[in-house]
Amino acid sequence: MSSKPVAFVTGGMGGLGAAISRRLHDMGMIVTMSHSERNDHVSTWLMHERDAGRTFYAYEMDVADFDSCSRCAKRVIAEHGEVSVLVNNAGITRDASFAKMTKSDWDAVMRTDLDALFNVTKPFIGAMVERGFGRVINIGSVNGSRGAYGQTNYAAAKAGAHGFTKSLALELAKHGVTVNTVSPGYLDTAMTASVPGDVMQTRILPQIPVGRLGRPDEVAALVAFLCSNDAGFITGADIAINGGMHMR
Repeated sequence: MSSKPVAFVTGGMGGLGAAISRRLHDMGMIVTMSHSERNDHVSTWLMHERDAGRTFYAYEMDVADFDSCSRCAKRVIAEHGEVSVLVNNAGITRDASFAKMTKSDWDAVMRTDLDALFNVTKPFIGAMVERGFGRVINIGSVNGSRGAYGQTNYAAAKAGAHGFTKSLALELAKHGVTVNTVSPGYLDTAMTASVPGDVMQTRILPQIPVGRLGRPDEVAALVAFLCSNDAGFITGADIAINGGMHMR
């Protein structure tokens, strides 16, 4: 197997996930990633990236299902070696006011955005501890800190994600494994591209002091630094990257 470090990124083909995957690849890592069963663009995406000079390895995984995550982790380790860098990036939203939110809305977000942290991290973490080196990055959200109308499920899950980060960071610090949360604000992705222009100009951008959306590559650069040897003294942190939208 290659001597290069192996990274695993959940949701590694999405707007932010793809930016993170590319940045880690360009750092010299072997980048593996998960995709959902419903993703029918996997082959096309991988081919496009290969044409651009980047080779990625994609595996079907349901992050909300522990057994699915365990099976996927075994395949990744068997084919590429132990994972040194884990980025828990996959997530969903099911927005609705609490009065209108259904139990299925709540459960779907909790299983994908919070339970997944246990499901995905558990199969990889033991080897990091044994080797005395590892990096775990959990992608949070500005709304996990400040709350958001219509997102009791999402905000609760992202707040819980940082509780997971802090507790795991304490347990693993003496083993050379760091665990951190990166919490973006609004990013220029396909999701925000669907927001009507008047809503963007009158309701979203005025909340951001720097006056623009963040770029996925800016978040990816932060994630890449936290994965590096230079970030070995940073653990248990929740690092905001939101253009000043929420300061604490």
